[in-house]
Amino acid sequence: MQSDLKKSLLTPIKTLTYCVTGEKTRDDCTKHKSRRGSKVKSGVTHLQNTHPMRSYQAELERERKVCEALTAQKNAERAAMRTHFRRKYHLSKNVKDTGRVRSGGGKVALPRELAQMVYPEAPVKDEAFGLLSAFQGLGFSAGIYTSNKQPKTSSTANTEPCKLMLCVFCEEKRTGMGLGVFTENTHVLLKGTCWTESDRGSMLVSCVRVGSSALGRSLCVRPVIRRSRSSAGGPRRFQDIPHTGSNGWINLLRFWKDGRFSQLHKHMENTFRQLGPIYREYLGSQSSVNIMMPVDIGELFRSEGLHPRRMTLQPWATHRETRRHSKGVFLKNGPEWRSDRLLLNREVMVSSAVRRFLPLLDDVAQDFCHALRQRLETKGVGETGQRSLTLDPSPDLFRFALEASCHVLYGERIGLFSSKPSEESERFIWAVERMLATTPPLLYLPPRLLLRLHAPLWTQHATAWDHIFSHAETRIQRGFQRLQSRSGGPPGGSDERFPGVLGQLIEAGQLSVELIRANITELMAGGVDTTAVPLQFALFELARNPDVQERVRTQALSSWKQAAGNPQKALQGAPLLKGTVKETLRLYPVGITVQRYPVKDIVLQNYHVPAGTLVQVCLYPLGRSHEVFENPQRFDPARWGGADRGRDTENVTMKTGSGGGFRSLAFGFGSRQCVGRRIAENEMQLLLLHILRNFRLSVSSTEELNTKYTLILQPESPPRITFSTL
Repeated sequence: MQSDLKKSLLTPIKTLTYCVTGEKTRDDCTKHKSRRGSKVKSGVTHLQNTHPMRSYQAELERERKVCEALTAQKNAERAAMRTHFRRKYHLSKNVKDTGRVRSGGGKVALPRELAQMVYPEAPVKDEAFGLLSAFQGLGFSAGIYTSNKQPKTSSTANTEPCKLMLCVFCEEKRTGMGLGVFTENTHVLLKGTCWTESDRGSMLVSCVRVGSSALGRSLCVRPVIRRSRSSAGGPRRFQDIPHTGSNGWINLLRFWKDGRFSQLHKHMENTFRQLGPIYREYLGSQSSVNIMMPVDIGELFRSEGLHPRRMTLQPWATHRETRRHSKGVFLKNGPEWRSDRLLLNREVMVSSAVRRFLPLLDDVAQDFCHALRQRLETKGVGETGQRSLTLDPSPDLFRFALEASCHVLYGERIGLFSSKPSEESERFIWAVERMLATTPPLLYLPPRLLLRLHAPLWTQHATAWDHIFSHAETRIQRGFQRLQSRSGGPPGGSDERFPGVLGQLIEAGQLSVELIRANITELMAGGVDTTAVPLQFALFELARNPDVQERVRTQALSSWKQAAGNPQKALQGAPLLKGTVKETLRLYPVGITVQRYPVKDIVLQNYHVPAGTLVQVCLYPLGRSHEVFENPQRFDPARWGGADRGRDTENVTMKTGSGGGFRSLAFGFGSRQCVGRRIAENEMQLLLLHILRNFRLSVSSTEELNTKYTLILQPESPPRITFSTL
């Protein structure tokens, strides 16, 4: 019994001893030699001679190589991510990152969390994966390409989705990244994506690498696949949005060469006609997504968040910083913007504020018409009482806008309707025009670089702003002095007239003096051209559409008579006046874009647009689109409502497709709309009311006006209009 037990345990004990000591006993060696015979050399084999330390060192060396490979892979992943975002935002290349990507063969497999940063939407099956669908149910492994036998796997293992998401990185000419979900144990890398401008990026060529691992053998196939995703399968990629060229600096040079800055509105209209209702554009350091359809506009505004953000006019911000001026709400963002804006709304936006300053605007509008009638009597032609005068009204309209703005903001008149207006006011109007004209080219260049280079363009821009601030500072000081004199007077004996927006803000005491100065200056600078220029277009359209002019005049006269001189009631009873302003701004928007940065990912025209992307609503193409308005070329104030009850409803020419509203956006939308909107709307309506009460308008030519863009849209040459007394 004992002998049997020893025999059964002898071999395992010897094996265990050898595993521990690494040596065999002398007897074992002797038996080994006797079995091998004389042909075997004396001593142990190489494996028997191997010391445990050597095998341990070999194992450490293998682990070190694995760690180095993993580190190189992580470095390549990070380098690929950095390179992607450098190309996306047109930044300079990094030699180290390029080398790290090359070390990985130009192909980098990104883990899910990194891949979602590049392409956050969920991958969907589309035409791009048509090639792989032919191999459904097959397991790809190294055994396909070698004679090595592979273990059998079940069919379910070949069709179960893999968790790995792989991303394309093409070092030579890469414009997008592709992601996919493939079968288990199968890795597919798309490499070398490229396309031509003539194809508008609709086709691409890919090299598909299939293998059992990233280090396995590969089979290259080159299918021709569509670049865009199927609309039924989900949103298409952001990179698939049509664009005008991916190099912003080359695009900027083309803009300058072709003089497209002054025709930016026409450029937008033509680009929408060529590329569709959405496109991307790179200009210098700026990139944006441009849209024009109401359904997309509504989606954009629904994602603007509590603190809507629009593109900062960097030249204006740089001037404030270099001159150490405070910024108003126009240049602010975030909670600071919101707190200041809510305080300003109380003085310029709410209905009680409108009732306070409406009589001041009405006084200026009536004085304008009185001064114009005097000019007709002295310089006009025709019989007494039926005089007419043909003139360019733009200088008078600029003076009217400045006079009205000063009256509302400062509570004082500056006498611009006299025969000799002050040089100070003329210089202010010139400064506003120069500031607007020099802003567009500076939007796409680094202002601080131009400042250091003393570039003439920046010098002109800064000088214009200095004049604007100087004029505003003078008026603000007068306002302070007037308020101090009023507060020092006897109780109840002070003047109870409206002290202007400035006086209201000072009396409220909720904004600092610096912030009051900054916001009043911005309101002054933005309240002249943006009102005077639309009035030019409105008078021109009324003059070349006499039937429309008569309908608006009839309603205005009736309303004025019933209101008994109350301007608020007069405007409420003449909705065609408001329709005239809206129709003018539809055809000739003052600012041709409204910008927002969505705070969450959105889908526009079935394209994925990431949060934080600058999206521009292009108002000029919107207002002239046949898909949004019927007969968009026709000037018809009644399309906005306010038509006579007996008038046929077919003349109210607003299409009611998807998107609801979002067709009249000249003043913006929501909490970030133009802060001076109520002032401008009522100012224009009151002037049109009194002009139509006193004069008949006509023009010698009814041809379309040529327009140019200088931060605001204006006529290339002001129209000459004939004013005739009624």
